[in-house]
Amino acid sequence: MKALQAVRSSEWLLAAYFVYVALISPLFPLQPAVRWLPFLVPALAAALIGTLIFGELHGNREAFSMARDWIPPALTLVAYREMDWFTPLASDHHLELKWLEWDRVLLYGWGLQRGIESLGALLPAFLEFCYLLVYAVGPFMIAVFYFAHRRERVNRALFVYLTGTLAAYALFPYFPSDPPRTLFAGSDLPGVLTAIRRFNLWIVNGYGIHSSVFPSAHVSSAFSAAWALLRLLPERRAFGCAMLIYAASVAIATVYGRYHYAADVAAGFGVSLIAAIVAAAV
Repeated sequence: MKALQAVRSSEWLLAAYFVYVALISPLFPLQPAVRWLPFLVPALAAALIGTLIFGELHGNREAFSMARDWIPPALTLVAYREMDWFTPLASDHHLELKWLEWDRVLLYGWGLQRGIESLGALLPAFLEFCYLLVYAVGPFMIAVFYFAHRRERVNRALFVYLTGTLAAYALFPYFPSDPPRTLFAGSDLPGVLTAIRRFNLWIVNGYGIHSSVFPSAHVSSAFSAAWALLRLLPERRAFGCAMLIYAASVAIATVYGRYHYAADVAAGFGVSLIAAIVAAAV
């Protein structure tokens, strides 16, 4: 009973997500080789969290407690990789064809691409750098609370961040889609190719998932981190405002770089508003 009472809200949320994935997995045509994996992950996650709780209760309290701050971002990567198991065997791409029309209005009709490239490689490189850093948003957010000597708020901040991030992942199986950079290869690509973009392409081509890009978890997670910082670190408001600006830059970068459609970005921002509501309540 004491161990259950020691489970943090962010850990309960992760556990609920992994159980959710296991429950919906029979509804989708997963490959035979991975059909059992969604049921294994919750058990392994529970064992890991349980071990850390035991260590905190019966061992080095401070060390295990701090370890529990950093485990959720790592488990978020597991949650992301799980979604690759839901990649459909075939798709008619009707969603992407509609989304592409909207993107071309934004990129060309409204001049987004021309405006970004008006200063040469400066803005394209900045946007690609923002896109690259999104993988570190969770750990960075935790580090900010450590820096501000407000570690006691980390769990609540993680709960907000995970709400926006995991909610986006949870929707992937229902909106199978491919990113514009691969489905419409050679079309509407940035006119400026930077070294950072090459590195980003290497990452997404080698380690990205193929089940869906809707909604954008890059956008939802970045904005969710901003809501968490603004709500839970009001005495250091500059961090929250900076994260908000950064999240907006990520949103632009995903469309300009053809990693996502504008529809993905809008949906990702919408998902983050759920996290904003949670932030107001925690």
